[in-house]
Amino acid sequence: MPAPVPPTELVPSERAVVLLSCALSALGSGLLVATHALWPDLRSQARRLLLFLSLADLLSAAAYFYGVLQDFTGPSWDCVLQGALSTFANTSSFFWTVAIALYLYLSIVRAARGPRAGRLLWAFHIVSWGVPLAITVAAVFLKKIGYDFSDVSVGWCWIDLEAEDRVLWMLLTGKLWEMLAYITLPVLYLLIRKHINRAHEALSEYRPIVSEAHQLQRHTSVADKKLVLIPLIFIFLRVWSTVRFVLTLCGSPAVRTPVLVVLHGIGNTFQGGANCIMFVLCTRAVRTRLFSLCCRCSSQPSAESSAGPPQAPAPSKTGEPQGPRRTPDELPST
Repeated sequence: MPAPVPPTELVPSERAVVLLSCALSALGSGLLVATHALWPDLRSQARRLLLFLSLADLLSAAAYFYGVLQDFTGPSWDCVLQGALSTFANTSSFFWTVAIALYLYLSIVRAARGPRAGRLLWAFHIVSWGVPLAITVAAVFLKKIGYDFSDVSVGWCWIDLEAEDRVLWMLLTGKLWEMLAYITLPVLYLLIRKHINRAHEALSEYRPIVSEAHQLQRHTSVADKKLVLIPLIFIFLRVWSTVRFVLTLCGSPAVRTPVLVVLHGIGNTFQGGANCIMFVLCTRAVRTRLFSLCCRCSSQPSAESSAGPPQAPAPSKTGEPQGPRRTPDELPST
């Protein structure tokens, strides 16, 4: 590997864009966690896996935010700490992203249910938390995490570019799993989509053409779009990091191209925001409840301020006071 090129200098505008991306990703991950806590009936097994992915993305966004804010210019103890946290969280995010795709494939295509699905969840925990933790601890113990001249990052610390076996550790602490995800995610989601379309075609042969069939077709169309978009969004966000990694290996000065630096910064930090868009804002059941909750919260203060002092209910003809009449909005929702 050629000697590292001069450090990549971050201008304030680039830092501001990446910091905003970190903040939005943390907000999106927090919103996913909040929806999981607020509505227990939405806690399916797949969304439970999404919760763990959101926790990893939240930690990743926080670590990246600190790194970009500091914009390290050399090795230090907080550089190593930030690099270790972001390495663990980022690698764990790769594993959980693939775990969700694998779970959907096994539950939809292979019909994995019951105890088998429970054992699968434990296996996901062991692999998705354990493997990144073991790699990160080994990298810290062997002093491989450190200052990287912002050539394979955007202000934060990762693998020390002065280490002799830096390429091996770059692969182990992220790039290997990232490139495997480029292959695994499209294959799994395409297999799922193919299975769903085949099942839908078989069902439509026996289903009479009524409004319910059109509704089923509409829901299937939405699911198809998501199954295509999930791997495409992941690849679009992460590919800039891979491009800069390859350019660094080649010793190319193009690694410092401002547009490429900004795309790398956004791609590495916005995964939580992208997941929020896909699984909250673009999921009707969650979006409807979230908007309803926001409307209730915004209308409650105005209703309280416009209401006068409490008055005693007027007595009925039988002389008994009447209780407050409930409006349709106050009735329990189903």
